[in-house]
Amino acid sequence: MSTTVLQPAAARPSIKTRASNLWREIKAHKISYLFVAPFLLIFTVFVIVPILVSIGLSFTYFNMVQPPKWVGWQNYLTLFLEDEVFLIAVKNTLFFAAITGPLSYVMCFVAAWLINELNPKVRTILTLMFYAPSISANAYLMWTLLFSGDSYGYINGMLLYWGIIDKPILWLQDPRWMMTVVIIVVLWMSLGVSFLTFIAGLQGIDRVHYEAGAIDGIRNRWQELWYITLPMMKNHLMFGAIISITNSFAAAAQLQALTGPTPTDWATWTIMQHVNDYGYVRYEMGYASAMAVLLFLAMVTVQRLVQRLLAKLA
Repeated sequence: MSTTVLQPAAARPSIKTRASNLWREIKAHKISYLFVAPFLLIFTVFVIVPILVSIGLSFTYFNMVQPPKWVGWQNYLTLFLEDEVFLIAVKNTLFFAAITGPLSYVMCFVAAWLINELNPKVRTILTLMFYAPSISANAYLMWTLLFSGDSYGYINGMLLYWGIIDKPILWLQDPRWMMTVVIIVVLWMSLGVSFLTFIAGLQGIDRVHYEAGAIDGIRNRWQELWYITLPMMKNHLMFGAIISITNSFAAAAQLQALTGPTPTDWATWTIMQHVNDYGYVRYEMGYASAMAVLLFLAMVTVQRLVQRLLAKLA
């Protein structure tokens, strides 16, 4: 009768052992790490350090003049128990992000997918036309004229002419319409970095893969999209998702350009606007840092969920 001898599980290396192994790896590949060092330095100084400083300041009262004063969890308690405007901003931000994030993401991919099949010259022209609004500084002026609240606004003028309404609608002042108008404008201007990323990803797929897929039984464009295009663009899709999530959660400038610095009944007020208000207007950096930390955690959580969803495409 044979017996099986169970081997003890390998002990996890100590921190000292892991540090020693890491140092040996760095020395063995020192040239590679030397090339990466400038990026790591810049990333640490301008990303990691500010995040850590913000987390630390979120537990303090800091007015940019006096040294930070430790207040513990007071800033976070104030946000949820006393600051009614912040709760409105949370609701608006989640609503805005839930609509503009997925829709802009899908719009960017569909537009890139359709344009990618066109003649190179036509594709270049259309790419410029779609991308230009996202970098135009005067694009909001056009939408302000379209949705002007008087009878001279183009939308109101047409609706009055056709007899649909009997008096002008305050599109950018009436809380019933403000968020809808803002979402329409933001979606129109959303074909930016994600759109270019998807164009680059589609251009990087070799046609050989589609020919091989046809041999293996793929018969239509939808099967090509699901079994070839999406899996081979997983990294581009993830980057585009991060950009879309970040833009939707951190929206502030575009909303303020349309509905002003203090919108009616805070109808389009977002967390990022609240952060800017307390950070750059009132100089309450500790309180603003607490909001920034919560916004950062929300974005990271959503990005992790999206990353798990996209990982299924592999």
